[in-house]
Amino acid sequence: MILTDFAKALAQLPDPRFRRVLWLGVGLTIALLVAAYAGLLWLIDALASDPITLPWVGQITWVGDLLGWGSLGLMLVLSVFLMIPVASAITSFFLEDVAEAVEAAHYSALPSVPRTSLWDGLRDTVSFLGLMLVANLLAFTLYALFPPFAPLIFYAMNGFLLGREYFQVAAMRREGRAGAKALRRRHGATIWIAGILMALPLSIPLLNLFVPILGAATFTHLYHRLRIRRGGPAPAASG
Repeated sequence: MILTDFAKALAQLPDPRFRRVLWLGVGLTIALLVAAYAGLLWLIDALASDPITLPWVGQITWVGDLLGWGSLGLMLVLSVFLMIPVASAITSFFLEDVAEAVEAAHYSALPSVPRTSLWDGLRDTVSFLGLMLVANLLAFTLYALFPPFAPLIFYAMNGFLLGREYFQVAAMRREGRAGAKALRRRHGATIWIAGILMALPLSIPLLNLFVPILGAATFTHLYHRLRIRRGGPAPAASG
């Protein structure tokens, strides 16, 4: 059923409202990565601007070039880990737009709900971004201690965090914060598995740019499937 939710999200990509949010998210994610890499190159240039002189060797002028190419490889590796918190933060900003597009196409009989305030959305986004950054930094210790299990740790941890956040925000629009939390606890295993599905392609460069918006749509479908299974329409609460 989770794959069905994902397939529905994927099928809606031609929706103009859906694509607008998708490309906006992709554009902002690329802009952040380019800005981060530009800052790293500027730092390398500042540190390696003067040639290094070694005894019996003379001046070494290729250190800056070596660091520059090395930084490109480093950024490609780090993007696998940094993409998750960055893309998830962007998704949090636009999740309501994605949810509205999904509901308009698939759940049009439901009443409309007030949008979350800009302050509440910003607070939740910053909180989740901080949690994801801290969790992924701490995970590096586990990767070093248990190298063979690094992929399992990566997907399990990020799947849990992504599922927790995506479902909380999708359900909170109609269940309220407390109701969404209670529903998330009741279906924790299902949400975790769906989160792992989102984390799998997030580790693939370029493809990971498209996943956050699809993840938001997938969890909107997942929420409504659980709501229908529970029986009755969802309450139109947003706080």
